[in-house]
Amino acid sequence: MAAAEPLPPGEFPPDTGPPPPKGLGRVRAAIRRGASRAFLPLMQRAARPWVGGETVEDALTVAGRLAGEGFPSTLGLWDAPENTARQVADEYLAAVDRLSKGGQDSYVSIKTPALRFDPKLAAELSAAAQARGVRLHFDSHGPEVADPSNALVELMLQRLPREQLGTTLPGRWGRSLADADWAVERGLAVRVVKGQWPDPSDPGRDMRAGFLEVIDRLAGRARRVAVASHDVALAAEAMARLRAAGTPCELELLFGLPMKASLGWARENGAAVRVYVPYGKGYLPHAVSQLRRNPRFIWWILKDLVTPRRPA
Repeated sequence: MAAAEPLPPGEFPPDTGPPPPKGLGRVRAAIRRGASRAFLPLMQRAARPWVGGETVEDALTVAGRLAGEGFPSTLGLWDAPENTARQVADEYLAAVDRLSKGGQDSYVSIKTPALRFDPKLAAELSAAAQARGVRLHFDSHGPEVADPSNALVELMLQRLPREQLGTTLPGRWGRSLADADWAVERGLAVRVVKGQWPDPSDPGRDMRAGFLEVIDRLAGRARRVAVASHDVALAAEAMARLRAAGTPCELELLFGLPMKASLGWARENGAAVRVYVPYGKGYLPHAVSQLRRNPRFIWWILKDLVTPRRPA
């Protein structure tokens, strides 16, 4: 798969989202919005434990607590719409610097749309990560930004050893199989997710089946794979396939979401677990948005208010 050239700054917004619903879907979405609006203050309150704070210091506090419980982490900044690419890059540089001094098993997850695919900022971030020995990992976004994101990976590989760089592949996209080959050829660590945004060429693609197809493509070939899912049955099957092929792997969970079942399975099966700690002013609105699109999560919220969940 040939990587595309980075697009000019400003070509994409800081983050991408699913396409707006049409027809009956639009009516249902309007009903959901109306029903959830009354719960908005409640959702804002309950969503706060999902985030590791607004600053890297807040996130490091959470990561430190997780480390004390035996869990390595990754720190993922969620920028706000008003943030410039320069501001986001400075936040990433601060995270790299702090992690290099903390001695924790953690790495920095980055969002290329937030950097506006700026090659100069990518080079600056690569140089800092190389000098300080901190890993960088590319989060996944919409399919329309996959090629420019891969182009930025290629650019960073000119400065950064492959052991310090990783990428994310959604099972929801047909292109992820070719992207898996591309990542293996470059020796990248890979995180596999179901995927938030649909494949425009195959919007009905089965996410679970696609997830396992990507796992099979990586098994026995990838340097390291993170299985990022709270779907216990899916994660168990994925890790069984990777282990059978001798591929180093770990389970990756999102801080704030229910972990009890996943951690129970991991303990019983000797699986390594890493926790993604989101932080920044942009994550709380994102969490609330997800809750508004998924009213069933309101039950989780109500439970949280009377029985707060712990990350472990």
